[in-house]
Amino acid sequence: MTIKPEISWADFEKLDIRTGTIISVNDFEKARNPSYQLEIDFGDLGIKKSSAQITSLYGKEELIGKQILAVVNFPKKQIANFFSECLVLGVYGEDSKDVTLITPSLSTKNGLQVG
Repeated sequence: MTIKPEISWADFEKLDIRTGTIISVNDFEKARNPSYQLEIDFGDLGIKKSSAQITSLYGKEELIGKQILAVVNFPKKQIANFFSECLVLGVYGEDSKDVTLITPSLSTKNGLQVG
């Protein structure tokens, strides 16, 4: 495994990573790889949509109410007929297929910023 090139603190500060709570989950049938369509409540930032390839480790029911971390300042990305508005953060498994979501260890207010 190789480490990516060093970045500056200013580069890191460009990322807007926030806490949010998943409020709805649907199968994303038009995606190339098995995925869910998520709606995530980011508090004062509102509700944002995202697609996530997390079907191998998570069922839809267990995702509802789960607090996650996501990058909220990427431009919208069209995936099939869906526009993803944020990037949910996770850790790839050894086979790069299974993704474990990154979650706060304690519940926080939705929309709080990671820093």
